[in-house]
Amino acid sequence: MPHTIIFYTGQGNLRLMKLLMTKEGRKFFYNGSDVHTQFGFVRKEDIEKAKPGKAVKTNKGVLMTVIEPGFLDLYKRIKRAPQIIPLKDLGAVIAETGLSKKSVVLDAGSGSGATACFLANFVKKVYTCEIREDFIEVVKHNIQFLGLKNVVSKKQDIYEAIPVKNLDMVLLDVPSPWQAIGPVKKGLKVGGYLVSYSPTVPQVSDFVETIKKDGSFVYIKTIEILERDWEFEERKIRPMSQAIGHSGFLTFARKIA
Repeated sequence: MPHTIIFYTGQGNLRLMKLLMTKEGRKFFYNGSDVHTQFGFVRKEDIEKAKPGKAVKTNKGVLMTVIEPGFLDLYKRIKRAPQIIPLKDLGAVIAETGLSKKSVVLDAGSGSGATACFLANFVKKVYTCEIREDFIEVVKHNIQFLGLKNVVSKKQDIYEAIPVKNLDMVLLDVPSPWQAIGPVKKGLKVGGYLVSYSPTVPQVSDFVETIKKDGSFVYIKTIEILERDWEFEERKIRPMSQAIGHSGFLTFARKIA
């Protein structure tokens, strides 16, 4: 999948999006005009001439390195509608299910399409289902923005049916995930993973109890991931005071019949 973006200048020209980065790690996107920052501005002409790896200077004398943006740089600029699943949790989904370039997965519901787009950078194909038209428009915008060719967005009520079969993984990010277990069974391959992301304990409880009573699945586990940054300043080393706390619970199950 492409990790760069080509933008339209409005004058019949297509140009490569570039990223300017300071030595402290601050990032600024160039999209066809002068880049104005708290460190001063960089002229469009200077950025156009600079190749990736070269430095440009602001009018205040601050140097910024020109780099080609990676997928994650672009992903963090997608359009958002509802709340998205954090990267710390999406990373766990990939690690726990072993998704690969051969995997075909389903994301339901789409929301902003963030989950579908993130997974698309790792798997063969992603189907994403949503019932709200306004969210679907945001999903399509983000797919196009990231230049992804392996994401299919569909308007579908996941509680009623799923649009594809022989899936390696289904990720549920819906209010009542236990209501989707029946349809999911018909689309998930034997050995495939069912993952549910829910913010509250009652949702998890209802989902887990339904899974345990269903002979087609084995309940694996439910986890919560907390993230805490550390500060390093010479010999002053300490955890940051504000950690990234609860975002949601991840529940994993696997189809066996």
